[in-house]
Amino acid sequence: MTDELKLNMAEKLTAIVGKDRVLVDEAMSRHTTFKIGGNAKILVQISSEDEIMLMTELLRDNNVDYYVIGNGSNLLVSDNGYDGVIIELLDDYAGIELVDPADIRIQCEDKDEYTFVKALAGTRMLKVGKFMVDQSLTGFECLGGIPGTIGGAIVMNAGAYGGTISDVLLYARVITKENGILELTPEELELGYRTSNIEKNGYIVSSVVLKMKKGNPEEIKALIADFTERRKSKQPLEYPSAGSTFKRPEGHFAGQLIDEAGLRGYQCGGAQISVKHAGFVINTGNATAEDVVNVITHAQEEVLKRNNIKLETEVKRLGF
Repeated sequence: MTDELKLNMAEKLTAIVGKDRVLVDEAMSRHTTFKIGGNAKILVQISSEDEIMLMTELLRDNNVDYYVIGNGSNLLVSDNGYDGVIIELLDDYAGIELVDPADIRIQCEDKDEYTFVKALAGTRMLKVGKFMVDQSLTGFECLGGIPGTIGGAIVMNAGAYGGTISDVLLYARVITKENGILELTPEELELGYRTSNIEKNGYIVSSVVLKMKKGNPEEIKALIADFTERRKSKQPLEYPSAGSTFKRPEGHFAGQLIDEAGLRGYQCGGAQISVKHAGFVINTGNATAEDVVNVITHAQEEVLKRNNIKLETEVKRLGF
């Protein structure tokens, strides 16, 4: 993007969302949980569905690349940054509420058994989890500790401890590339293991409706406490990372394969395979994106050589 186009786009985007929410030459290290990444030409913080539609139409009309992020919790941005516009759906586009069953248009078997909850895409998973506790709703206990937003969780069909977001999703409201609106079920979104058709089809998740069941408040709190303790004891939460780095190979665990290859603690620059959990690549303080890529590549090569298994990453790369 030329400087002239950047300034022109910044001016037009400001007219849509206001000056305070258009950030020019913004360091992506401030917007990813890895705390890594060069500058995006422009980053825009969204507060409404209308803003998303006006903005994406403007960017498409001007052939400007854009990428949608939430909390940046599953993202590695190049040291060279991103030559386009980052659309950030986070705290300015967050909210959660109960939904009247009469307003649910998507077919749902045993509708009377569920309590329906609507959340905007930028709502953090931790906040969704707290809401479920406050409402004594069960089924989200294993998910509430996942870093990131509910919108990002849908894109990746996030999961933990045997559960995934698809287990409780009734439908997601998405904006299409043509600025249409669709309400799509997990099947229509093709939610699978850490995958969906959302990015492939150019959709942007706007909001979700979850189907929850009433539970015992003490049992819900006990489950959450258990999952929280497991995370604290086994995951390197004290370091910046993008969460679990690798997808689970069928019949194996990525961390175990990496550990067995003797790579626990392997380091390149400031990036390290965590000593605490070999399935995590962490930023020890001054890692570059190149460092992280080098560590990931080395782990993939060693596991392939030793086990003939190709490790695939969960972490998405941007700007490479």
